[in-house]
Amino acid sequence: MPVALTPAQLTRDLAVRDLTDPAAGPHAVQLVVERAVAALAGRWSCAVRRWPGERIVTAADNYDNLGYDPADVTRDARYTRYVDADRMLRSHSSAMIPAALRALATSPADDVLLVCPGVVYRRDSIDRLHSGTPHQLDLWRITRRPMGRADLEELAGALLPGRRWRRADRRHSYTVDGAELDVEHDGAWVEVAECGLAHPAVLARAGLREGWSGLALGLGLDRMLMLLKGIPDIRLLRSTEPAVAHQMLDLEPYRPVSAMPSVRRDLSIAVAADDLAEDLGDRVRDALGAGADVVETVEIRQETPCADLPPQALARLGASADQKNLLVRLVLRPTGTTLSDHEANLLRDRVYAALHRGNVHQWAAR
Repeated sequence: MPVALTPAQLTRDLAVRDLTDPAAGPHAVQLVVERAVAALAGRWSCAVRRWPGERIVTAADNYDNLGYDPADVTRDARYTRYVDADRMLRSHSSAMIPAALRALATSPADDVLLVCPGVVYRRDSIDRLHSGTPHQLDLWRITRRPMGRADLEELAGALLPGRRWRRADRRHSYTVDGAELDVEHDGAWVEVAECGLAHPAVLARAGLREGWSGLALGLGLDRMLMLLKGIPDIRLLRSTEPAVAHQMLDLEPYRPVSAMPSVRRDLSIAVAADDLAEDLGDRVRDALGAGADVVETVEIRQETPCADLPPQALARLGASADQKNLLVRLVLRPTGTTLSDHEANLLRDRVYAALHRGNVHQWAAR
């Protein structure tokens, strides 16, 4: 059985507000969803069926029914938040699609747009653009008429009107002719969506066999909202500061409320040789809980195999030769207040304790 979440971890994860859910209160993320739905449904004059789904899904719907290889590395507990041997917290909004397709097979429509928005659970590094609980939107047009590559081009034009965009080929287990859609923003290309023709095998598994085809689109809602409003930090989307939260109710350009000073702390730690930035992000979030919102960045600035360190450095870290030494920069910046040096040092020590895997510790706060 894969390593499962503890009851406390599951309770914490399920308590995360889903910003796409109107029942949890209004949010601009919901406006991004409605804009995308209106653009595509209006272009195609098709019916709309909404399927928000459950946060806990079967591993079969998250992986198997979307065509993932049984040996795919993403199935490992290191990448997947398992609830038990057969269920998990959905890792992408596409996990809602198999159930939506089965419902369509039971009650078919000739041309329909399936709408599946929601919060998902990912391993991710900590910085201004990434979150362990981002929001995604899957939009699948399922129809009885043949669809092809030209329909993908039409999809991009409808979704990104007036924007300069490009596509790059990408392989997805659940699509044919898969592509990534990037939009130009401030002189750089930013990935906002992935798309492709719905894979016939995925449709067939749900009971939609001969005569059915479709387009599949997956959209990163947080990134899209940040681009639309000019939001510089993903943490602002969940801010409870009134002057910030009020701006998360519309699609007007974001107006900076304040520029809180950042506090930086550099850490030298020993970790397992295969630890990545995403592992550090997960451990920091687990250690700080709701307090993780004050962490702007956990950046790996340098890494060195411990076998290459001099004996005195190994002793100072309490490290073993099969580990690696990371120099990590921790940047703390609350969105609505300032931190004293003592408060920053206490947070630094909690992060250090969560990350360091040596048997000697060096604390900042006393």
